[in-house]
Amino acid sequence: MSEVGEAVQTHSWIWPEPYEIIFGTMASALIFGLLIKFVLPLAKKTLSARTVSIQAELDSGASDLASAEQEAQDIRQAIGDIASERARILAETNIQAEALLRDGRARLAQELVEIQERGQSEIVSIGLRVSDELRAEISRLSGAAIDQVVRTSLTDATQQELIENFISKVGASR
Repeated sequence: MSEVGEAVQTHSWIWPEPYEIIFGTMASALIFGLLIKFVLPLAKKTLSARTVSIQAELDSGASDLASAEQEAQDIRQAIGDIASERARILAETNIQAEALLRDGRARLAQELVEIQERGQSEIVSIGLRVSDELRAEISRLSGAAIDQVVRTSLTDATQQELIENFISKVGASR
């Protein structure tokens, strides 16, 4: 027994020893049994939970897709509504602008007539005032001229005679 690596010989080169088959089978059965009892339900539970979560995600995705399609449809419709609303607002604005222009022109024409009438009345008033002032100035100047003429051409005797004639006319009229 002096050899370091003595070879072990078995009865078959394919099959192990019978006790190894028995203990290996029992250990494998125990492990498979434990796997079936504990791991298989856990795996089924995990796979069903994963199936449920995937189905929930698919359902959520489908509802999100339907919601997005509805929103897209609403946006398309709103764009059409916006265009028609814009056209309606522009039409209303044009009508209001035309009405404002018409009213403004009518108001300006009325103000123009009023200003012309006021101008005419002011011209007449100014004409009357100038005429009165002119008459007053002519009266003043003619009075001054008459005084001057009377002073230069009237003597004391003629003046005395005029005063006496005036007094006698006033006395006769009473």
